[in-house]
Amino acid sequence: MKIKYLLSVIVIVAIAKDSFAQYSQDAVRFSTFQNGSTSRIKAIGNAGTAIGGDLSAISGNPAGLGFFTHSEFSVTPEYNGSKVNSSYFGQASSTSKNNVNFSNAAVVIYQQLNTKRGRDKSKGWLSINYGAGYSRTNNFYENIVYGGKNTANSISDYYAGTANNYPDDALGQWAYDDKLIDNFGTNAKPDFASTVYTPVNQTGVISRTGGQSELNFAFGANYSNKLYLGLGVAVTDLRYDYYRQFIEDGSASIVTNGGTTGTPTPFNSNYSQNQSTRGSGANVKLGAIYKPVEAVRLGFTFTSPTFYSINDIYNEGLATSINGKANQPNGSGDYALSYNMRTPLKLAGGAAVFIGKYGFISGDVEYIDYSTTHISSNDSYDNSDDIAAIKANYKSAINIHAGAEARVTNMFYLRGGYSQQGSPFKNNTGATDVTSDIKTVTGGIGLRFGPYYVDATYAHVTGSEAFSPYLINSGNPTANFKKTNNNGFLTLGYRF
Repeated sequence: MKIKYLLSVIVIVAIAKDSFAQYSQDAVRFSTFQNGSTSRIKAIGNAGTAIGGDLSAISGNPAGLGFFTHSEFSVTPEYNGSKVNSSYFGQASSTSKNNVNFSNAAVVIYQQLNTKRGRDKSKGWLSINYGAGYSRTNNFYENIVYGGKNTANSISDYYAGTANNYPDDALGQWAYDDKLIDNFGTNAKPDFASTVYTPVNQTGVISRTGGQSELNFAFGANYSNKLYLGLGVAVTDLRYDYYRQFIEDGSASIVTNGGTTGTPTPFNSNYSQNQSTRGSGANVKLGAIYKPVEAVRLGFTFTSPTFYSINDIYNEGLATSINGKANQPNGSGDYALSYNMRTPLKLAGGAAVFIGKYGFISGDVEYIDYSTTHISSNDSYDNSDDIAAIKANYKSAINIHAGAEARVTNMFYLRGGYSQQGSPFKNNTGATDVTSDIKTVTGGIGLRFGPYYVDATYAHVTGSEAFSPYLINSGNPTANFKKTNNNGFLTLGYRF
C-alpha cells in the first residue's frame, strides 16, 4: 500500500510539473535577479557599472571598490508595496501586499599601498580595497486574486484529460470520486469526460512570498587612477513559497444510485497547490573600469552562472462539495525533490560622463540568455521535459539602465533614472505563466553631513503577467495581471 501511494504521489507531481511547467518556469524565475545596490544607485536606475566609489560595487562591479579613498559603511532598509489588478473573462479584481525587508548592508576597508620614497604617488598600483556586504536581489512577495464566469470550459476538463492520459494518476481518481468527471466509455476502453455544465464561476487565489539574496566578498584595485580591476564572490540564498487555490462552482450532471442519466446538481470544488523551495549557491564576478579621460568612465562586468542546490517540496489537493454536502478532502501528501540548477551568465557594460563638480550621466546594458538555464537530472528526476520547455519558451534578453545625479549644493543631491528588464519569454510561448518586460522609474535625493550621509529613493515598477490556471486541448483560460510596485529605499552611511 505504501509503494502504491508513493507511486501515486510521484505521478501527481510529474503531471503537475508537465502541465504547469513547475521546475522550468521556476528555474527561469530564479534567474531574473538583479544586482543589489544602495539607494543612490537605485535612484539612477541601477546604472552603476561604470560609476565606482559606491558600496553597490561590492555586489555589482567590484572594480568600483578601487575608487575609494577611505573606509565606508552603510545600511539600506526597504519598503515594498505590491498591487495587482487582474482581468478574467471580463471581470476585474484587485489585491495588494506590503512588506518591509533589509535591502543592503556593506562595508569597504581602504588600504593604501606603500610606494618607494621619491616615486610618483599617482603612478602604479595605488590602493587595494576590500569589501563585504549583504544584498537582496529578488522579491517574490505578492497576492493575486482573479475570477469570472467561464462559458467555454471547466477545470474538470483538465481532470478528465489527466484521467485519460495517466490512468494511475490520483488527481483523476479524485475528480472521478467527486463526480466531476465520469467514464463515458467502457472499463476496457475508458473515455473520461467532464460532467460539469458551463458556464461556471471560477475564482483563483495566488500567494507568493520569499526572495533571493547574496552575501558578497570583493576587492578592487586602483592602477594609476586610470584602470580599476575587481573580483567578487557571492554566496546566494533562495527562499520561495507559492500557494494557489482554484475554486469553481456551478452545476454538474451527477449520476447516482446506479443510474445512467445524470441529474443537474450544484457543486463547489477547490483545487489547491503548495510549493516550498529553498536553495543556496554561489557565483563569481569580474569587473573593470577604465578612464580614457578624466570625465569619462567605461565599465564592464562578467557575472558567472550561479550554481544552486535546491530543495523543493510540493503537494496538491482537491475538495468538493455536492449539493451542499462536502466530500472527504483529497491530498497528495508532500513530495520532496532535490536538484541542482545553473542560472545563465550575465554580461554588463556601462559608461558614465562626469560634468565637473555638477554631477554625472550614466548608462548600462546587460545581456542574459535565459535559454541556457539548466536543471540537472538525478536518480529521482529526469530533466528532459524541463530542458525542452526552457529551450522552447525562453530566449535571450537585454536589460537597460540609465540615470543621472545632479549636485545642487555641497550637501544636497538630486537623482533620477529608468530601467527596463527584458522579458525572458519568446513571443509564441507555450508557458502557462508569461511575464512582460519590467519597467522601473526612479527618483531620489541625497544629503551629506561631513562623514555621514543619507540617501532616499522611490521606485515605481510596472509589468504584466498572463496566467493560465489549467491547460486543456484548446481554449485555455487566461487571467491577465497588471502589476505595480511602489518601493522605497533609505540608505544611512558613514565614512571613516
